[in-house]
Amino acid sequence: MKAVVQDRYGSADALELREVDQPVPGPGEVLVKVHASSVNAYDWHFMHGDPKIARLSMGLRAPRTRIRGRDFAGRVEALGAGVTGLRPGDEVYGEANGAFAEYVCARDSETDLKPANLTFEEAAAIPLAANTALIGLRDVAPLKPGQSLLVNGASGGVGPFAVQLGKVYGAEVTAVCGERNADLVRSLGADHVIDYRQEDFTRSGIRYDVVLDLVGNHSLTAFRRAVTPTGALVLSGGGVYEGGSLVGPMALFIRRRLVARFAGQRLLEIAAKADKRNLRELRELAEAGKITPVVERVYPLSEAAEALRHHVVEHARSKIVIAV
Repeated sequence: MKAVVQDRYGSADALELREVDQPVPGPGEVLVKVHASSVNAYDWHFMHGDPKIARLSMGLRAPRTRIRGRDFAGRVEALGAGVTGLRPGDEVYGEANGAFAEYVCARDSETDLKPANLTFEEAAAIPLAANTALIGLRDVAPLKPGQSLLVNGASGGVGPFAVQLGKVYGAEVTAVCGERNADLVRSLGADHVIDYRQEDFTRSGIRYDVVLDLVGNHSLTAFRRAVTPTGALVLSGGGVYEGGSLVGPMALFIRRRLVARFAGQRLLEIAAKADKRNLRELRELAEAGKITPVVERVYPLSEAAEALRHHVVEHARSKIVIAV
């Protein structure tokens, strides 16, 4: 099968489309014929091996997981032992390492039927990004009806889902993004939009019940100025930055852990994990029209490297999808 393989850390030129062996599903796994995947900051960090401290788990000199990609949408090809809820031919979506390929093996526990009203390309834009937003606002915050929510990085991969989920949970939503994306986030339900180039929300004097940060472009002290005295700051490590550092955005998480026990505010972080139940909830929300994936552009598998470059260099609005 064809797959996007990486043998060394580096920029997009480290990725190569080549023939590799088709995977075989083990117990509790599903073999999926991939129709679409999507690009996440997760893929960029693995491509660069950055921050460098993360190479302790990624692989010291080269990535242990050689095929890039995490999101997938496609059809079930075969089932491993013990999988009972799915059948060959089912249209599914979910998360699995190695999704920039014609086939991927995914855990049954991280796979679910795809939303029936979405194309494969639209469905592939959901799993990692929407799951991160769901866990951050439903479980970590948790966001309550009538509260105020600020989403920093509202037009990236996770942000549009966070804006929509904020409205699902009955919050007043303020979206922080560039001017070119203001109409997009308003169309998704944002009540207020702040152009980060014109205004620093951490210095406006306005405080929010929940601040969801998806960028990491302010200090912990600055973020706390935007949170009510008993509110919640929720950090996600999904942002893309210049790279080349030892700890990168993890520095903000380290400071959070040092300060959290002494703060009146709740200083929290997202540890998102793929889960069939969350995929099912997201499917139901999508089929009900309450969340809609935003796809900026679709690339063929042969141009996966260019898709990653576009995601980072041109600051893609919402999701970049790869058609297989």
